[in-house]
Amino acid sequence: QVQLVDSGGGLVQAGGSLRLSCAASTTSISDIGVAWWRQAPGKERDFVAYLTSTGRSTYYSDSVRGRFTISRDNAKNTAYLQMNNLKPEDTALYSCAARPVGNAYVPHYTYWGQGTQVTVSS
Repeated sequence: QVQLVDSGGGLVQAGGSLRLSCAASTTSISDIGVAWWRQAPGKERDFVAYLTSTGRSTYYSDSVRGRFTISRDNAKNTAYLQMNNLKPEDTALYSCAARPVGNAYVPHYTYWGQGTQVTVSS
C-alpha cells in the first residue's frame, strides 16, 4: 500500500511558478510510474504529465508541454511537478497518482494523492 500526500498548491499570478510535491510513504515509488492529473470545477479530470517507472521518459499534455516538468527524487521518495508561466486556465485541483492500471493516459491508477489546489489569477 502506498500513501501519497500532495502539497505545494496556492494562489499565484499569471506568469508565476509553483512546484507541487507528492510525498510517498510506506513503499518506494522509485520504480513506479507516476503522474499528475488535474480537475477544474465542473470538468472531467485531465491528464497533465507522466514519468515512467524507469524515469527515462516523460509525457505531457499539449496544454502544459514546455511549461511544466515532472520529476522524481528517489532519495526523498517524492515526485514533483514544476509549473512555470502559469495561466488562468491552469486553475484546478492537482493530484498525483502512481502505478497506472493499463494506459497511463487514462485515470485508472492504483494510488492517488488527496490533491492540492492551484489558482492562477489574471
